[in-house]
Amino acid sequence: MIDDLTRERILDAAKIEEVVSDYVSLRKRGVNYLGLCPFHSDRNPSFSVSPSKNLCKCFSCGEGGSPVHFIMKIEQLSYGDALRHLARKYGIEIQERELSDEEKKLKSDRESMFILNEFANEFFKNSLHNTIEGQTVALSYFRHRGIRPETMQKFQLGYAPEERSALSDEALRKGFKTEYLVGTGLSLQYEDSKGLHDRFRGRVIFPIQTVSGKVVGFGGRIMAKKDKVAKYVNSPESIIYSKSRELYGLFLAKKEIARKDKCFLVEGYTDVISMHQSGIENVVSSSGTALTLQQINQIHRFTSNITVLYDGDAAGIKAALRGINLLLEQGMHVKVVLLPDGEDPDSFARNHTAAEFEEYIEKHET
Repeated sequence: MIDDLTRERILDAAKIEEVVSDYVSLRKRGVNYLGLCPFHSDRNPSFSVSPSKNLCKCFSCGEGGSPVHFIMKIEQLSYGDALRHLARKYGIEIQERELSDEEKKLKSDRESMFILNEFANEFFKNSLHNTIEGQTVALSYFRHRGIRPETMQKFQLGYAPEERSALSDEALRKGFKTEYLVGTGLSLQYEDSKGLHDRFRGRVIFPIQTVSGKVVGFGGRIMAKKDKVAKYVNSPESIIYSKSRELYGLFLAKKEIARKDKCFLVEGYTDVISMHQSGIENVVSSSGTALTLQQINQIHRFTSNITVLYDGDAAGIKAALRGINLLLEQGMHVKVVLLPDGEDPDSFARNHTAAEFEEYIEKHET
C-alpha cells in the first residue's frame, strides 16, 4: 500500500503536460497545449492539456482526466500501479507496506483537522456577518479598507470574537476533540488554567488555502490597539499546515496566472485582496515569510514569469531582493517593481484602476 503522504508527493509532482508529452506531441495553444488524441484515430488535434487545471481532455471522444487517470488509461494500469509509474518518472521512492497503527491514526488525524478547519472557517464567517460584535468591529474595518461584500465572500473573510473561548466552546459542543483543536492551533491549552483558550480573539480572519482549496490555516489581524500584542497571528505548523509551502491566494489566482503566463508576488493578505478587487487576479503572497523553494515550485507549475511587487521604502527593497537569487536558481524570469515611497500594493490598488496599476507596472518593472 502507498501511504497518503507519498501519494500526495506523487500527485503534487505529476504535471499533466509532462506526463502526456511522453506519449503525445504537444503544441502550445494560448495557456494550454494541444495534440492528437492517443485514445482514438484523431486526424485533427483535439486533445487539450491544461497545466493550470492539471487535467487533459479530448473534445472528440471525451477521454481525459488527471495525470494518474491518463496513465491508467493509456498503460492499462490499476490506480496503484499508475501511481508507481509516476513515482518512477519523478524519482519518488515508494516503500510499500501495510500502514501501521500510528500511520492509520495520522491519516485519521489529518482528515479530522481538515474538517475542523472548515467548521472554524464557517464559524468565523458567521461571526463577521451575523453578530453585533463582528458587524461593529470587523465589517466596519473591511469597509474602511474599501473591501466590498463580494470580495469578502470570495476570500471567505471572517472575524474571531473577543470572548476567551467562543470557538473552542462551540467546537466542543459540536463534538470536535480537544486534541484536534490544539493540534490545528485553533485553541491553546495552558497548564495553569482549566479549559481551552482561542488563539484568535478580536481579530479579522484570513483563511489560508492550499492550491486545491482546502483550508489549512488562518491569519488573524488584531482590531483593538493593545500593548505587547502582535498585530498579526498565524496558525502554527501542524500535520496539515506548513507555512513554507503555502502561498496566500494561489487557489484563486492559479487560472489567471496560467492565462496571463505571469505571477505577481506581494507581501501581505490585503495586498492580494485589494489587487484582486482592482481587477488584477494573478497575484499571490508569501504572507510575510521569506520565499521558499517549495513556494517557488508551486508558482512554477503555472508560469515561469514572476514580478516581485513590494513597498517603495528601504524595507520593501530589501524584501524584494531577498528571494531573487532563489527564483533565478529555479529558472524563473524575474522582474521587480518598487512602488512610490509610502505606497504598498494594497493602498496603490485602492487608489488606482487596474489599467492605471498595470500601466505603472509596465513602465517601472525592471
